[in-house]
Amino acid sequence: MQLGIVLSGHTDVVTEAQLAESLGLSFVAAGEHVFFNGPTSNAFVTLAAAAAATTTVRLVSTVTLLPLYPVPLAAKLAATLDRISCGRFDLGIGVGGESAAEFAACGIPVGERGARTDEGLPLLKELFTGEPVTFHGRYTEVTGLALRPAPVQRPHPPVWIGGRSEAAMRRAARHGDVWLPYMYTPDMLASSLDRIHAMTDPGRPAVTGAVFVWLAVDHDPARARELAEAKLAAVYRQDTGRLLNKYVPTGTPEDVAARLHDYAKAGADRIICALACTDEARPSMIELLSSEVRPLV
Repeated sequence: MQLGIVLSGHTDVVTEAQLAESLGLSFVAAGEHVFFNGPTSNAFVTLAAAAAATTTVRLVSTVTLLPLYPVPLAAKLAATLDRISCGRFDLGIGVGGESAAEFAACGIPVGERGARTDEGLPLLKELFTGEPVTFHGRYTEVTGLALRPAPVQRPHPPVWIGGRSEAAMRRAARHGDVWLPYMYTPDMLASSLDRIHAMTDPGRPAVTGAVFVWLAVDHDPARARELAEAKLAAVYRQDTGRLLNKYVPTGTPEDVAARLHDYAKAGADRIICALACTDEARPSMIELLSSEVRPLV
């Protein structure tokens, strides 16, 4: 089981990435929005800062909102990040859509996000070859152009497909290396992996499982719950009781490890942990996750 953390994105990214690496965590991750309820970074920029300050920890975008980018630009950013990190980048792809206003501000109809992503995923992989590409799509035209330099990782950086929907599962089956759902129970993960494997062409490698979870760990379980409630209420601006009870591991290291072990049994060999706490509590929670939760998982 590999554990990683989502970087804060609006505090000291470099220090936090170095701490995660020094503690032996496998991944640091960053998500993105252009506009959202609270401060949110850009994944490529955040992970570039982390890449420059680390040497071994892998870097995952969780997730890049592909429909908000011209696909060749997303390919260029991903290839560049893979090169400056010496082949440590994993490209997570999602469609977004939580806010139609975010898409409108970027000039992209929110209703096109799925179609744009479906068209863009195979084009990304063609561009990653570094060879001349000709592509005539509904949203993108490329005529005999080569993306150079190509990514270090061959044939391309691992592609993680995020989401929860049936359409996202189909994308994972067709184009993904890793399935990364969020706000998911272990049972939901096991079921969706079965469906993805059934949809995957026999010639493709099997899609592996991961999960994105908010969590809060503290030796005082009541404090862990309190931190998680406050953080999720600020992020999602809704009653968080149902979310916490169903999807968010909280409590002591033993409590959280037991829940993460359930995800592992359901098929997740990688868990990306978003820390549901204040900025001030993050360093101690990262250390607790690494020193006391990880050995139990």
